[in-house]
Amino acid sequence: MNSPNDSASTVICSAKGCRAAAVWVLAWNNPKLHTPDRRKTWLACEEHREHLSQFLGVRGFLKDVVTLEEWEARSASDG
Repeated sequence: MNSPNDSASTVICSAKGCRAAAVWVLAWNNPKLHTPDRRKTWLACEEHREHLSQFLGVRGFLKDVVTLEEWEARSASDG
């Protein structure tokens, strides 16, 4: 359980079983399910960025890979 001093904003890698802090955002879209402007996201640590990118890329789903910091800055300026 998290203690009150833990950061509530810590995000974890989306790779199965990984508990490392995420530093990358992989924005993706499944054109069979989502409108063209819709972006779903997976989070990745340094170790899993390439693997998750390849998984989405071979399916034609990967749209963008940016640092978590850049993604958060974009979100802040959008809203």
